[in-house]
Amino acid sequence: MLPMEKVLRDPIHDYIYIQHQVILDLINTREFQRLRRIRQLGTTSFTFHGAEHSRFTHSVGVYEITRRICDLFLRNYPTKNEHDGLWNDDERIVALCAALLHDIGHGAYSHTFEHIFHTNHEKMTVDIITSPQTEVNAVLRTVSEDFPEKVASVITKKYPNKQVVQMISSQIDADRMDYLLRDSYYTGASYGSFDLTRILRVMRPYNDGIIFDISGMHAVEDYIVSRFQMYQQVYFHPVSRSMEVTLDHLLHRAKTLSKTETLKNTFSISFLAPFFTKTATLNDYLHLDDGVLNTCFELWRSSDDRILRDLASRFLDRKPFKSVRITDDTKKLIPHLNELVEQAGYNPDYYTAINDSFDLPYDSYSSSINHSSQIKLIRKDGSIVELSAISELVKAITGKFLGDERFFFPKEMLRNSSQIDFLVSPQFSAHIKNDYLV
Repeated sequence: MLPMEKVLRDPIHDYIYIQHQVILDLINTREFQRLRRIRQLGTTSFTFHGAEHSRFTHSVGVYEITRRICDLFLRNYPTKNEHDGLWNDDERIVALCAALLHDIGHGAYSHTFEHIFHTNHEKMTVDIITSPQTEVNAVLRTVSEDFPEKVASVITKKYPNKQVVQMISSQIDADRMDYLLRDSYYTGASYGSFDLTRILRVMRPYNDGIIFDISGMHAVEDYIVSRFQMYQQVYFHPVSRSMEVTLDHLLHRAKTLSKTETLKNTFSISFLAPFFTKTATLNDYLHLDDGVLNTCFELWRSSDDRILRDLASRFLDRKPFKSVRITDDTKKLIPHLNELVEQAGYNPDYYTAINDSFDLPYDSYSSSINHSSQIKLIRKDGSIVELSAISELVKAITGKFLGDERFFFPKEMLRNSSQIDFLVSPQFSAHIKNDYLV
């Protein structure tokens, strides 16, 4: 314990209370401080200009929610014996460390970077925690030699205490609760708001993990609907996806050019060459952040390669591709759109894309979701029921694939009368008139 708790001011949680030396030491490591330089929402800031918050702010927020859960469990549901399914506060430190470090493996523009270079942020998180080369590992080993492996097993969901695992990773966990509230605040969208205090009050530990008192069902429903709305209105926004497509194509072009002389002896090669050649080490990964990639993009503005130069400028100057929604009726017309793009002088490999965005806001019984993460409610008589079995509201969106599929193309094509004639042809016009062209 710290001799006196420290606090961080936070717009979501007011104060974040640091009460253990190991937590303060982890926050001060090189690897955790790197998260200040990685945006939480990647390209979403091109759509919602306030979304400049970082993985750092989210991570300390997840820690704070987890700390509050531990406090409530200790106060209201302390264990009396090892088989009663109640809270053993000896698990507090591993829970808090796992909460703080759960996103430490995220890289620069993480999801797009992962797609291009086949990295995995969860694997990188485990590597950072368990590698003897990292400051994080050294701090964790001050607790015990096997403590890094314990924390890593929470991330991989193999830790034996299900309550700890579900605090960090489940259908309603500290991670999701913080990012919904935080992303809602910074984007200016009110959809992500829900009653965090009430949800924490109705959480209870039990033998199979975490359960919710049935008196709090409406607060849980509100959380589910908030998540649903944030995906539809913020995370799936077509302009954000357009900028992600641009970033994807930009990195692909750089990767292709890395095999030629075009990118030789540049700043970008010194940082990205290990990823182009698939020889990257953990240290190479930790050298990257959003700023490093943005510096590469700025240098690529002056590239001799026209495509790389143009895509870098489009990304840095926020020149998103336009998009049109694809339906079963219009999917067959995609080859014609590709031909139009090529006729206009653009390489379809770098100036078109089909991007879909689907999510399961909540699913009760699916092979793709671990049943231990289902939201379960406990009645006054002690019987347990799964949320969607009694909530008509949640049942209505359970198991639904929600999102859309869009075709992205250069905005400049809309200035050509023959090309726009095709886009507003009967096949597409209904969608354009309904604002599906964005």
